[in-house]
Amino acid sequence: MPVDLRYRAASPEDAALLARMNAQLIRDEGHRNPMSVSELETRMRGWLESDYEAVLIEQDGEPVGYALFRQESDHIYLRQLFVVPGRRRSGIGRKAIVWLRENPWASAARVRLDVLVDNGTGRAFWRAVGFDDYCVTMEWNR
Repeated sequence: MPVDLRYRAASPEDAALLARMNAQLIRDEGHRNPMSVSELETRMRGWLESDYEAVLIEQDGEPVGYALFRQESDHIYLRQLFVVPGRRRSGIGRKAIVWLRENPWASAARVRLDVLVDNGTGRAFWRAVGFDDYCVTMEWNR
């Protein structure tokens, strides 16, 4: 089945919607972030009012995901890409990456992102859409 998607720039008014999806992303990837949806909304609004851009991904008029990114000095930093659970594995993520590469990232020489080490599904997706391992961040916890 073809995936017909629409993309639109998100604004600070979309912060509540993006925060709810961000909370799901945090749960899905096993991130340690303890922020509430309200805190995530405040953070998202701040990002969108500063140097981050977000693109909402819609299918049949319904939001099915988003991408949050910013321009760094020599690359695009993709902070978050999310597709709602019921629509995953249908090509939405792949199509979104193609659209991002052809539109807001068209002049970017490089795109970077972080993936949690234990997120095997996420790492496999990123490799499948053309990303390569670059570095591993390590930490020591008491």
